[in-house]
Amino acid sequence: MKLAGLLPLSVAAPGLDAYFPPSKQTGKSKNIIIVVFDAFSANNMSLYGYRRETTPNLARLAERAVVYHNHYAGGNFTAPGTASLLTGTLPWKHRSFKFGKKPVADTYVEKNLFTAFQKYYRLAYSHNQVANRLIFQLSENLDDYIPSGRLFLTNNNLIEKLFWEDEDIATVSWVRTIKTKEEGFAYSLFLSHLYKLNREKEIRNILAQFPRGLPSVAGDNYFLLEDAVDWLSEKLDILPQPFIGYFHFMPPHRPYHTHQEFYSQFLNDNLIEKRKSLDLNFISQGFRYSSALKTHTNYDEFILYVDREFGRLIDYLDSSGALENTWVVLTSDHGEMFERGVIGHITPLLYEPVVRIPLMIFEPGRKKRMDVHMPTSAIDVLPTLLHVTGQPRAGWTEGIVLPPFSISSGAEERSVFIVEAKKNDKYSPLTIATVAMIRENYKLMYFFGYNELSGKERIELYDVENDPEELNNLYNVKGETASDMFHELKTKLAEVDEPFL
Repeated sequence: MKLAGLLPLSVAAPGLDAYFPPSKQTGKSKNIIIVVFDAFSANNMSLYGYRRETTPNLARLAERAVVYHNHYAGGNFTAPGTASLLTGTLPWKHRSFKFGKKPVADTYVEKNLFTAFQKYYRLAYSHNQVANRLIFQLSENLDDYIPSGRLFLTNNNLIEKLFWEDEDIATVSWVRTIKTKEEGFAYSLFLSHLYKLNREKEIRNILAQFPRGLPSVAGDNYFLLEDAVDWLSEKLDILPQPFIGYFHFMPPHRPYHTHQEFYSQFLNDNLIEKRKSLDLNFISQGFRYSSALKTHTNYDEFILYVDREFGRLIDYLDSSGALENTWVVLTSDHGEMFERGVIGHITPLLYEPVVRIPLMIFEPGRKKRMDVHMPTSAIDVLPTLLHVTGQPRAGWTEGIVLPPFSISSGAEERSVFIVEAKKNDKYSPLTIATVAMIRENYKLMYFFGYNELSGKERIELYDVENDPEELNNLYNVKGETASDMFHELKTKLAEVDEPFL
């Protein structure tokens, strides 16, 4: 069995590679493609005003799209962010607070994007193992579940397929036996040597294209984003129609290993980041300003790689005529931070870089750009897609139909919420969490239950329109606004906690 993992899947497990049916059906309904780029912060996109030109292709493509400027994730890392997008609910309902084999509450196995589009051919793929666990949990309602390893150059896919219920321990055993660690040894010197030779053969000819190393997931599960885009482009023509496809690609998530075309693109460009202090010392990871700035630059150069490849995908859809019959959604599950002593997104913080994400909707036949500036949420994508394709409304969703597709959606009046609760018990009221609320141009953040706060609450209020860097806490200044928003937030928390008391 171990040796079989070194063979191509077509040899080791015939049939696992046949994910797409050969026949093509016809249908009047429009197709849907949802493309998620992991850890893609709107704050780092020139499309939204970022100082570095990181998204020239997205800027070009935006001239035929609806562009949402203040769009927010449901959470600040993959599990809650992806679950919010797929269920149309926030973490306080779908309960995907943390990493796990079955991320969402059981009730949402039958209440999600894939069950809502039962008349469509449904398929999904993710590079990201956390998102993949969620997709697998919902896979009974998929016509085509595509394992992560399908688009890896080297991978643990055999382990994922054979030992899904024991994936954690099986993967540990695989790694310990096969993969040589930094100390220079594995449990099996013979098998690790074979694995190393096979891996080096697979990547030898492409290593030079990535000066920082190949893009990867969990160490040496290497992949190329261009391979994913080529694969998707080739397969779209043979899918039964109408179809809905959810494709969740890893870049620009760390490690930030960009293509040689973009390597050192922003080196010594004199970008100056504001130094931001953080008096929540238990949250800071202690990264120095210089380290954060260098890593931030690597991230921006990785975004250029994403921008190029998404541009290729849309250009293909346009040239093939598919764009005239397909809704395309570009978004992310969360953003990324390089400030306040934090690098990445595994943090209780909900500042703009980690929760403000892109949303672009390419409507079939649209030729003119439209910009939407009101706050919107990941939970709005599902009800919007159901509305524009004429499907029945999903009564369980918390989202709204986005403008311009519904002029009476109430988007301007409602508040947008974001929930971070990875320390909270899955089926308990929220007692340890950070919750953010955005209403018009104000954003309130509420920290509660953390041991380090010694039983105290912490509340911050920012005018994100006039203070986008979130430097000036107005909670003790804007008394009436702060009081009104905090009351609304507490009322909402009492409402969503009630079923778990």
